Amino acid sequence: MAGAGVLVLLVARVGAGPFVDGLRALDAWAVGAASAVTVATTVCGAWRWRLVAAGLGLDLPLRTAVAASYRAQLLNTTLPGGVVGDVHRGVRHGREVRATGRALRAVAWERVAGQVTQGAVAVVVLLVLPSPVRSSMPRVLLVAVAAAAVGLLVVRVAVPVLRTDLHALATRGSPLGVALLSGLAVVGHLAVFWVAARTAGVPASPVRLLPLALLVLLAMAVPTNVAGWGPREGVAAWAFSAAGLGASAGVATAVTYGVLVLVASLPGVVVLVVDSLHRHVELEAARG
Repeated sequence: MAGAGVLVLLVARVGAGPFVDGLRALDAWAVGAASAVTVATTVCGAWRWRLVAAGLGLDLPLRTAVAASYRAQLLNTTLPGGVVGDVHRGVRHGREVRATGRALRAVAWERVAGQVTQGAVAVVVLLVLPSPVRSSMPRVLLVAVAAAAVGLLVVRVAVPVLRTDLHALATRGSPLGVALLSGLAVVGHLAVFWVAARTAGVPASPVRLLPLALLVLLAMAVPTNVAGWGPREGVAAWAFSAAGLGASAGVATAVTYGVLVLVASLPGVVVLVVDSLHRHVELEAARG
């Protein structure tokens, strides 16, 4: 509901024009570039998931992880909340390895690794480059560090299973590999955002767009969206307006980005169809 409310407020403020402009701006080059970059980011995310799962003692072939990641992306971008796909891949993997709890935690830790890396990159960029929040970043950083310290303390003291997970991931989960893959994935997301801004006709350099893109990506992590829409467009409108580029340009860029992400996730449809066919074959075989 919150995501829908944001969209209604945006339409009331800037009109439907920027939404339409974002759709009209799409072209074959943008779709091709975003899809190609998404292949790389999907493989990075799947590989990261595989490393985390291995750290928790779970087997996960890379091919299976890539297919499940595409399916999860499609579900995340078409269903409310933006996390249904991740829950689905965790449950499915858990059933395959007969350890649903650990499999769900593997997905959760994998997502945490990605968000922490993205947050760290955002903090550095927003401290260094001009942005609407640059003056507030020292205070934000202090609060973030304090919150992280409290969170780690709670995990280590109050939740034994998570403490065990952390130890396993630190010793067997290839933390350097996870960090590297997370960094590459962030670069990929930023590249797709740049493609969206370029396609929407935003007259800004990549350096000027970088902090704005990170603010929008951080907003996308808030699970109050409607099939991916809402917070992304709201923050884009505010950030672009504060940066002197105009709220309409922010909305158009966010819309273009949203459609590019959706199109790039369409291989997930193939995965869903193949899954359905496999289930049909298994049912027919069971009936004998």
